[in-house]
Amino acid sequence: MISQRDRAVIDAFRSMLAALRTPEPWTPGTTQPLAVRVGAAVERARPRPGDTDGPDIIAVALEHPDGPHTPRGAAYRRLGWLRCPTETMLGLWTPAYAPLTHAAAGLDLPDTVNMDPAHYAVRLQAHTTGPARTLLRLGPYTQTGHASRDADRLTALLAEQEPPTPGSRITATTTPYDPNRHMMYTDPYGDDNHSLLREAASRAVRARTPDDQGEATG
Repeated sequence: MISQRDRAVIDAFRSMLAALRTPEPWTPGTTQPLAVRVGAAVERARPRPGDTDGPDIIAVALEHPDGPHTPRGAAYRRLGWLRCPTETMLGLWTPAYAPLTHAAAGLDLPDTVNMDPAHYAVRLQAHTTGPARTLLRLGPYTQTGHASRDADRLTALLAEQEPPTPGSRITATTTPYDPNRHMMYTDPYGDDNHSLLREAASRAVRARTPDDQGEATG
């Protein structure tokens, strides 16, 4: 006679096998948690919407199987956003995968999860008539909070100055860092940060027409 507890273990095991055999497909752009392989384990991961590097890479944050806010998830949160190869994705996350995680085995995440950090950037653009012009790219930032801080500082500096032409505007926004265009970025950590941002704001105001500097977006 199988006890109720044993039956629950058997049912959980069968659900795990079914999830591994027929995972629910992942669709690009979804915000639902994913199941990704990390070594021999399967972990829960949250995608960053719109942040992809072609069809092969997507930015994700690894999460504790009980969810991102569990007190036991500190080992996951310390890794931040990571560049995850789509070939390691099994599909959408389901609790059936939980027994396969490091947390379920009482283990910490390994020091190397074979995913590079998903870095960030700030883009300064001039908007007039026609396509927006990119005047400056700052990056890579290792923390999204650093990029957001500098974008806010640039926005404040630009607000202190007159627009270059009537009806024009300059914006500073955070964007994913594109490693394939690394030569087009200015290192935000390499110089005096405040001076760099003030020079960027001045450069933006000096851009009188879309052809003065920068390149069209796209």
